[in-house]
Amino acid sequence: MADASSCSAGLIGSIRARPVARSVVRSLGRHGPALSLAALLATSGVVHLVRPRVFTGLIPRALGAPGPWVLGSGVAELGCAAALVVPSTRRAGGLASAALLVGVFPGNVTMAVRSHPGARHWARRPAVAWARLPLQVPLVAWAVLVARRAGGPTL
Repeated sequence: MADASSCSAGLIGSIRARPVARSVVRSLGRHGPALSLAALLATSGVVHLVRPRVFTGLIPRALGAPGPWVLGSGVAELGCAAALVVPSTRRAGGLASAALLVGVFPGNVTMAVRSHPGARHWARRPAVAWARLPLQVPLVAWAVLVARRAGGPTL
């Protein structure tokens, strides 16, 4: 059985932990959207570098060989992710992320147009490829929101 002093020590410890918990929650509320977007972009950037074939179908033929484009967009995603993590570069990271997401939209359209029901990769099936298109809008809005919350001149 616990004695009175250990119970009161536990109670005091939990009371002191509450401001810390509130601070963490406040910090996550302030930084969470930027860090979540950074995680999404970093994951995609790594996949671009590790499994580039997943993205070769997005590159319009008019741009030539897809390899450099896939590599470049993966590096750009990693750069945007890194900029989003650091508060002092978050505004630029949000704006760069929004621009990148708008810039890759034609690739998503290309993939949707080239999609076919018998595709081996799930991302090249019509339901997935066409569903990606409207998802770009909230992603761009998310990046703009992160840039606005970071401060500086408003958009």
